[in-house]
Amino acid sequence: MAPFATIYTYPNNMRVQRAQAVAKMNGLEVVEDNDFQLGNASDPKWASILSKFPFGKVPALSTSDGTLNLTEGQAIVRFLAESGPKADQLLGRTVVDRARIEQWACFAEQELMANLTPPMLMVYRPDLVPYAKEGYDTFAAKFERAVKYVETVLTKGNGKFLVGEEVTVADVMVAGPLILASKLLLDAEMKKNSAPSVEGYLRGLLEVPELKEAFGELVTVQERVRGKTA
Repeated sequence: MAPFATIYTYPNNMRVQRAQAVAKMNGLEVVEDNDFQLGNASDPKWASILSKFPFGKVPALSTSDGTLNLTEGQAIVRFLAESGPKADQLLGRTVVDRARIEQWACFAEQELMANLTPPMLMVYRPDLVPYAKEGYDTFAAKFERAVKYVETVLTKGNGKFLVGEEVTVADVMVAGPLILASKLLLDAEMKKNSAPSVEGYLRGLLEVPELKEAFGELVTVQERVRGKTA
Protein backbone atom coordinates (compact mmCIF):
# COMPACT_ATOMS: atom_id res chain seq x y z
CA MET A 1 0.00 0.00 0.00
CA ALA A 2 1.28 3.46 -0.87
CA PRO A 3 2.07 5.79 2.02
CA PHE A 4 -0.56 8.34 2.93
CA ALA A 5 1.72 11.25 2.06
CA THR A 6 5.27 12.46 1.51
CA ILE A 7 6.68 15.37 3.46
CA TYR A 8 9.62 17.34 2.03
CA THR A 9 11.94 18.78 4.62
CA TYR A 10 15.47 19.32 5.83
CA PRO A 11 16.79 16.76 8.37
CA ASN A 12 15.70 16.94 12.00
CA ASN A 13 12.95 19.48 11.40
CA MET A 14 10.93 19.91 14.60
CA ARG A 15 7.82 20.85 12.63
CA VAL A 16 8.08 17.51 10.85
CA GLN A 17 8.51 15.70 14.16
CA ARG A 18 5.20 17.20 15.28
CA ALA A 19 3.54 16.14 12.05
CA GLN A 20 4.94 12.64 12.39
CA ALA A 21 3.73 12.37 15.99
CA VAL A 22 0.17 13.13 14.89
CA ALA A 23 0.42 10.89 11.83
CA LYS A 24 1.66 7.97 13.93
CA MET A 25 -1.16 8.42 16.44
CA ASN A 26 -3.59 8.30 13.52
CA GLY A 27 -1.97 5.25 11.91
CA LEU A 28 -0.88 7.21 8.83
CA GLU A 29 2.41 6.53 7.04
CA VAL A 30 4.12 9.76 6.07
CA VAL A 31 7.42 9.36 4.23
CA GLU A 32 10.09 12.00 4.76
CA ASP A 33 12.10 13.18 1.76
CA ASN A 34 15.17 15.33 2.47
CA ASP A 35 17.29 14.17 -0.46
CA PHE A 36 17.52 17.55 -2.18
CA GLN A 37 19.37 20.84 -1.87
CA LEU A 38 16.96 23.34 -0.40
CA GLY A 39 16.88 26.54 -2.44
CA ASN A 40 19.30 25.28 -5.11
CA ALA A 41 17.64 25.98 -8.45
CA SER A 42 20.16 23.75 -10.25
CA ASP A 43 19.09 20.69 -8.25
CA PRO A 44 16.55 18.80 -10.43
CA LYS A 45 14.87 17.36 -7.32
CA TRP A 46 14.38 20.81 -5.84
CA ALA A 47 13.07 22.12 -9.17
CA SER A 48 10.52 19.31 -9.17
CA ILE A 49 9.43 20.20 -5.63
CA LEU A 50 9.06 23.85 -6.65
CA SER A 51 6.63 22.79 -9.37
CA LYS A 52 4.30 21.68 -6.56
CA PHE A 53 5.25 24.30 -3.99
CA PRO A 54 6.25 27.47 -5.86
CA PHE A 55 6.82 29.48 -2.66
CA GLY A 56 9.74 27.17 -1.90
CA LYS A 57 9.00 26.60 1.77
CA VAL A 58 9.37 23.42 3.80
CA PRO A 59 7.95 21.39 5.38
CA ALA A 60 5.72 20.68 2.40
CA LEU A 61 3.35 17.74 2.18
CA SER A 62 1.92 15.93 -0.84
CA THR A 63 -0.74 13.27 -0.49
CA SER A 64 -0.10 10.09 -2.44
CA ASP A 65 -3.42 10.37 -4.26
CA GLY A 66 -2.39 13.78 -5.60
CA THR A 67 -5.33 15.65 -4.10
CA LEU A 68 -3.35 18.00 -1.88
CA ASN A 69 -0.07 19.91 -1.81
CA LEU A 70 0.21 21.68 1.52
CA THR A 71 2.70 23.90 3.32
CA GLU A 72 2.85 25.56 6.77
CA GLY A 73 3.62 23.23 9.68
CA GLN A 74 0.50 24.11 11.65
CA ALA A 75 -1.78 23.38 8.69
CA ILE A 76 0.01 20.09 8.00
CA VAL A 77 -0.46 18.94 11.60
CA ARG A 78 -4.14 19.85 11.50
CA PHE A 79 -4.67 18.00 8.20
CA LEU A 80 -2.98 14.85 9.50
CA ALA A 81 -4.98 15.08 12.73
CA GLU A 82 -8.24 15.25 10.79
CA SER A 83 -7.31 12.39 8.45
CA GLY A 84 -7.41 9.43 10.78
CA PRO A 85 -9.46 7.63 13.43
CA LYS A 86 -8.19 9.73 16.36
CA ALA A 87 -9.35 13.03 14.88
CA ASP A 88 -11.82 13.69 17.70
CA GLN A 89 -9.20 13.07 20.36
CA LEU A 90 -6.50 15.09 18.65
CA LEU A 91 -8.64 18.07 17.66
CA GLY A 92 -11.20 18.09 20.46
CA ARG A 93 -14.53 16.45 21.13
CA THR A 94 -16.42 19.69 21.79
CA VAL A 95 -16.46 23.10 20.18
CA VAL A 96 -14.91 24.56 23.36
CA ASP A 97 -12.05 22.05 23.38
CA ARG A 98 -11.46 22.57 19.66
CA ALA A 99 -11.13 26.30 20.22
CA ARG A 100 -8.71 25.81 23.11
CA ILE A 101 -6.60 23.37 21.10
CA GLU A 102 -6.44 25.80 18.18
CA GLN A 103 -5.40 28.56 20.59
CA TRP A 104 -2.49 26.42 21.80
CA ALA A 105 -1.46 25.61 18.25
CA CYS A 106 -1.26 29.34 17.48
CA PHE A 107 0.52 30.02 20.78
CA ALA A 108 3.15 27.41 20.02
CA GLU A 109 4.05 29.15 16.77
CA GLN A 110 3.57 32.81 17.72
CA GLU A 111 5.00 32.82 21.24
CA LEU A 112 7.21 29.76 21.72
CA MET A 113 8.77 29.23 18.29
CA ALA A 114 8.86 32.92 17.38
CA ASN A 115 10.97 33.69 20.45
CA LEU A 116 13.06 30.50 20.37
CA THR A 117 14.11 30.81 16.73
CA PRO A 118 16.35 33.93 16.96
CA PRO A 119 18.51 32.58 19.84
CA MET A 120 18.66 29.21 18.09
CA LEU A 121 19.91 30.84 14.90
CA MET A 122 22.43 32.92 16.86
CA VAL A 123 23.92 29.70 18.25
CA TYR A 124 23.66 27.33 15.30
CA ARG A 125 23.56 29.65 12.28
CA PRO A 126 25.51 32.81 13.18
CA ASP A 127 26.11 33.29 9.46
CA LEU A 128 22.40 34.14 9.24
CA VAL A 129 21.89 35.82 12.63
CA PRO A 130 25.10 36.93 14.37
CA TYR A 131 25.16 36.41 18.13
CA ALA A 132 24.31 39.48 20.18
CA LYS A 133 23.90 39.11 23.93
CA GLU A 134 21.25 41.81 24.28
CA GLY A 135 19.12 40.35 21.50
CA TYR A 136 19.58 36.81 22.79
CA ASP A 137 18.52 37.83 26.29
CA THR A 138 15.51 39.78 25.01
CA PHE A 139 14.13 36.80 23.15
CA ALA A 140 15.01 34.48 26.05
CA ALA A 141 12.93 36.66 28.37
CA LYS A 142 9.98 36.58 25.97
CA PHE A 143 10.33 32.83 25.65
CA GLU A 144 10.42 32.47 29.44
CA ARG A 145 7.22 34.50 29.72
CA ALA A 146 5.54 32.10 27.29
CA VAL A 147 6.84 29.05 29.15
CA LYS A 148 5.55 30.50 32.41
CA TYR A 149 2.07 30.63 30.88
CA VAL A 150 2.32 26.94 29.97
CA GLU A 151 3.34 26.28 33.57
CA THR A 152 0.36 28.23 34.89
CA VAL A 153 -2.10 26.23 32.81
CA LEU A 154 -0.49 22.92 33.76
CA THR A 155 -0.60 23.66 37.48
CA LYS A 156 -4.23 24.77 37.31
CA GLY A 157 -5.15 21.64 35.36
CA ASN A 158 -4.16 18.02 35.69
CA GLY A 159 -0.47 18.63 34.94
CA LYS A 160 -0.48 16.02 32.19
CA PHE A 161 -2.30 17.62 29.26
CA LEU A 162 -3.11 21.16 28.21
CA VAL A 163 -6.69 20.39 27.16
CA GLY A 164 -8.76 17.63 28.70
CA GLU A 165 -7.64 14.20 29.84
CA GLU A 166 -5.78 12.91 26.79
CA VAL A 167 -3.08 13.91 24.33
CA THR A 168 -4.27 16.45 21.78
CA VAL A 169 -2.75 18.59 19.05
CA ALA A 170 -2.30 21.25 21.74
CA ASP A 171 0.27 19.05 23.50
CA VAL A 172 2.02 18.04 20.29
CA MET A 173 2.31 21.61 19.04
CA VAL A 174 3.60 22.96 22.36
CA ALA A 175 5.89 20.01 23.06
CA GLY A 176 7.80 20.54 19.82
CA PRO A 177 9.41 23.88 20.68
CA LEU A 178 9.76 22.99 24.37
CA ILE A 179 11.68 19.80 23.54
CA LEU A 180 13.86 21.79 21.15
CA ALA A 181 14.39 24.56 23.70
CA SER A 182 15.44 22.02 26.34
CA LYS A 183 18.69 21.58 24.40
CA LEU A 184 19.41 25.30 24.29
CA LEU A 185 17.38 27.82 26.25
CA LEU A 186 15.15 26.03 28.75
CA ASP A 187 17.86 25.57 31.36
CA ALA A 188 17.78 24.62 35.04
CA GLU A 189 17.38 28.21 36.20
CA MET A 190 14.42 28.93 33.93
CA LYS A 191 12.71 25.72 34.96
CA LYS A 192 13.26 26.44 38.64
CA ASN A 193 12.04 30.04 38.48
CA SER A 194 9.26 29.86 35.91
CA ALA A 195 8.44 26.31 34.88
CA PRO A 196 9.09 23.63 37.52
CA SER A 197 6.41 21.34 36.06
CA VAL A 198 7.35 21.58 32.40
CA GLU A 199 10.07 18.94 32.27
CA GLY A 200 7.81 16.42 33.99
CA TYR A 201 5.05 17.31 31.54
CA LEU A 202 7.34 16.66 28.58
CA ARG A 203 8.63 13.39 30.00
CA GLY A 204 5.05 12.27 30.52
CA LEU A 205 4.16 13.05 26.92
CA LEU A 206 7.19 11.11 25.71
CA GLU A 207 5.84 8.03 27.43
CA VAL A 208 3.29 7.94 24.60
CA PRO A 209 5.02 5.59 22.10
CA GLU A 210 4.08 7.58 19.00
CA LEU A 211 5.42 10.80 20.49
CA LYS A 212 8.61 9.12 21.70
CA GLU A 213 9.18 7.68 18.23
CA ALA A 214 8.70 11.08 16.59
CA PHE A 215 10.61 13.30 19.05
CA GLY A 216 13.19 10.93 20.51
CA GLU A 217 14.76 11.36 23.94
CA LEU A 218 14.45 14.56 25.94
CA VAL A 219 17.87 16.23 26.09
CA THR A 220 18.31 18.93 28.74
CA VAL A 221 20.95 21.53 29.61
CA GLN A 222 21.94 22.95 32.97
CA GLU A 223 22.95 26.32 31.52
CA ARG A 224 21.85 28.10 28.40
CA VAL A 225 23.86 27.51 25.27
CA ARG A 226 25.11 30.82 23.94
CA GLY A 227 26.75 31.87 20.74
CA LYS A 228 30.12 33.51 20.29
CA THR A 229 30.54 37.23 19.90
CA ALA A 230 32.24 38.07 16.61
